[in-house]
Amino acid sequence: LGVLVGTALGLKIAGIADALHGNVTFMAVPAEEYIEIAYRQKLRDEGKIHFLGGKQELIYRGEFDDIDMAMMVHSAKNAPKASISIGQSSNGFIGKTIQYMGKEAHAAEAPEQGINALNAAMMGLMGIHALRETFQDQDNVRVHPIITKGGDLVNSVPADVRLETYVRAKTMTAIDATHQKVDRALKAGGDAIGAQTIIKTLPGYLPLHCPEAMNDLFSANARHFIPEDHIIQVGHFGGSTDMGDVSHLMPTIHPYVGGATGSLHVRDFTVVDYYAACILPAKIMAMTIIDLLAAEAEQAQTILTNFKPLLTKEEYINLLDSYSI
Repeated sequence: LGVLVGTALGLKIAGIADALHGNVTFMAVPAEEYIEIAYRQKLRDEGKIHFLGGKQELIYRGEFDDIDMAMMVHSAKNAPKASISIGQSSNGFIGKTIQYMGKEAHAAEAPEQGINALNAAMMGLMGIHALRETFQDQDNVRVHPIITKGGDLVNSVPADVRLETYVRAKTMTAIDATHQKVDRALKAGGDAIGAQTIIKTLPGYLPLHCPEAMNDLFSANARHFIPEDHIIQVGHFGGSTDMGDVSHLMPTIHPYVGGATGSLHVRDFTVVDYYAACILPAKIMAMTIIDLLAAEAEQAQTILTNFKPLLTKEEYINLLDSYSI
């Protein structure tokens, strides 16, 4: 949000609007992290949302219908100094919720009368681990389940155990092949114990694809502020972002910026250089916008001419809806 505000402020103070041929829209998008799946699914069941991620929902609601290209930046891990990491692609994923339904019984007096749903879950997780040797390195597959409910009382055989997981990979083809294997492993856990296995598959985020020309323009502007060896070409990264969905519809970039220590999504993540984390990328983004829209928006038009959307909006919505199983 700091970069967004800084970019808007810089363009406003510069008084450059009359020299630009195009409009700039600033979006502060909620719910980028695809978490608390069960809660978001409840909102969907209630008709309050259609998709579980922020930019997905905005696409569905038409907020990107009049947008031609998109940019954002993200903090980098373990990068305390000013730097820019340029990514070309990322993993996509689909989400799953899993429920094992067993039978309660006294855990000490009569465990043989129960059906232990926690044991079913553990068998399912072990099944996933046994699959890992089948994942091909070039697909960058990641499957990382969590148990969100492990039972009710310690002296009762667990009869209701719930999990959430992502199935990530570099391409949707690899995701489709992998998530079916994962379903078989999860179901095998329930079958082995005699528990009922309920798997719900949900649309996650699509893999990110960034046009080289747009990345190069951002990198060129970064060179005005930081040394060449601090502009890093990272190629593919294993995380996922709802900007991947946007990138299927329009030219999109998603650079990472320095200024923070620690790893992403862990409690030791800390911003240590506010200039590097917010002000510097705001300047680079503002300069990139000016380059795109100056001179009759020549550079923007060139990028758009050379860009072939991977999906239309209708195809995109139909694809995501097809994963709601």
